Amino acid sequence: MTHYLGVDLGSTTAKAVVVDDRGAVVGQSVVQMGAVSRLGMQTAVDAALAEAGISEHDLSATVSTGYGRKLVPGAHRTFTEITCHARGAAAMCPGVKLIIDIGGQDSKAITVDASGLVDDFAMNDRCASGTGRFYEVLARAIECDIEDLGELALAGQQNLEVSSMCATFAETEIISMLAEGHATADIAASVHRAVAGRTLALVAQVGRHAPVVMTGGVARNPAAVRFLERALDLEVQVPEHPQITGAYGAALLAMESPGAREAPAASDGDADTSERLFPPAPPGHSCTDCDGHAGGAVHLGASIALRRG
Repeated sequence: MTHYLGVDLGSTTAKAVVVDDRGAVVGQSVVQMGAVSRLGMQTAVDAALAEAGISEHDLSATVSTGYGRKLVPGAHRTFTEITCHARGAAAMCPGVKLIIDIGGQDSKAITVDASGLVDDFAMNDRCASGTGRFYEVLARAIECDIEDLGELALAGQQNLEVSSMCATFAETEIISMLAEGHATADIAASVHRAVAGRTLALVAQVGRHAPVVMTGGVARNPAAVRFLERALDLEVQVPEHPQITGAYGAALLAMESPGAREAPAASDGDADTSERLFPPAPPGHSCTDCDGHAGGAVHLGASIALRRG
């Protein structure tokens, strides 16, 4: 039995998925971290390998994706988040036409064809509005645990106007609402409703299609899903493990890549496969410091599989 690893090193979480030669998930892990982190990546990889009952030396290929995908040592290939989320979501939810992924610091709307190839996409990676960070701002302002935010928002009744979608200004606006005596449930519901409207504008750039699948950490928020369904006037499916979609897609691409059993291509030097695939790093070390260029952690690249029609 051969195994393949997919690593999604995002802005706030590290995800790792191991699949066997049939594409079945045999190990997975999601690790929350403060920023793009080598330590978080190593922890996620170790946990996924342990669940699969294998070591890194048993892997036939590794594919990395996410903000820090070029910072994953030992990866045979890298793919953009767009490609990997499309591949992973299409495998998790066959027949999907529209994927809405909301992560820690960006949101994406992706349309795919019947083969799971990207047809079109739109991405918001310049503003925190509607992302996981935005919900963290809301939770902090109303003094609510982020895990309880969704249920609180579903209890809201009054529709309050949220004029600003900037995370900084929105926090000030939320504090003003609290000072005016508005219930925290109404504030939470109104912010969720505004975020859904913002996401609808992103979807408008690629077209409204069904079936719809929502992925990313925000997909675990029931209110975010409910208000998005209302905005789209469509049912929104959520995979059982929405956060691993990109890593799962990367693992499948590793399995499907030609020459998967070959050693990783050399970059600055030949890969030394005798060394640990993911060498340990000092606690708290951030991958953005590895080469002194923070921009390397957010470069999206151009390897996006597009349907030609």
